[in-house]
Amino acid sequence: MLVNNDLYKKSSKTQKIRCEICANYCKIADGNFGVCKQHKNVNGELFDESYGIVSSLSPDPIEKKPLHHFLPGTFTYSIGGFGCNMTCLHCQNYTISQEYDVKSRGIKITPEMIVENALKYGCKSIAWTYNEPTIHLPFNRETSLHAKSKNLKVIYVTNGYFSDKSIEEILTFVDAFNIDIKSMSQKFYKKVCGADLDIVLDNARRVYLEGKHLEITNLIINDYNDSEEEISALCDFVADELGPEVPVHFSRAFPYYKMNDISPTNPEILFKAREIAKNKGIENIHLGNI
Repeated sequence: MLVNNDLYKKSSKTQKIRCEICANYCKIADGNFGVCKQHKNVNGELFDESYGIVSSLSPDPIEKKPLHHFLPGTFTYSIGGFGCNMTCLHCQNYTISQEYDVKSRGIKITPEMIVENALKYGCKSIAWTYNEPTIHLPFNRETSLHAKSKNLKVIYVTNGYFSDKSIEEILTFVDAFNIDIKSMSQKFYKKVCGADLDIVLDNARRVYLEGKHLEITNLIINDYNDSEEEISALCDFVADELGPEVPVHFSRAFPYYKMNDISPTNPEILFKAREIAKNKGIENIHLGNI
């Protein structure tokens, strides 16, 4: 599927193109893919190689996203794709985000069928989840606009690594976000995720200022982002720069993918995180995987 040319730039001198769908701004040579392994330069044009191909389809309680304060008690129709714009060493869904075979595992589906399924299962929303949805922006947009025409809400469960152009587009059709703020350390983001913390924080601010429903998830990993100082910094960011009413989900990590050497997060750390958040004035605190 050819991507709209407002989401990439062509070089006047070479066949390289600059993808502007996410904050990686990949410069892609002819015949190559960007970081997400979904967008390919074909003769100087950008193609989404997995348009309309998904990895996962499931009606879920909305609380699993996790969203505890948006349409509580309802089901959302969850859709996952392939690939990611981060390279997190601890990825819990690495078999669809980092290591996968689209040809053998992919499910071809139309926007109309997704919406039909959501309505059949009595869902009140659709959720782009399981892998990073931003990299499938053209398909998400088409499907989401169809969903909204049928009175379904649209959810993004995301790492928040949007480009300036993509966030403008995403804000036009998404009603609720859960943004995963993985750490308050730039070093963590660079080393563990291959990304830039400041971009994620800026996008979280933008989502909040646009009046969209927003919840924050923080996966706490032993010896990586579990210090009281870092948890306090996250709580300060939410309370001071978003709003104390924004829900925060502290979640427990387990050994996975390229972080098999870690131990499961000590539940006491999550209890401590909840105490810190409460003392910082955060009004809605939830613990996950516990």
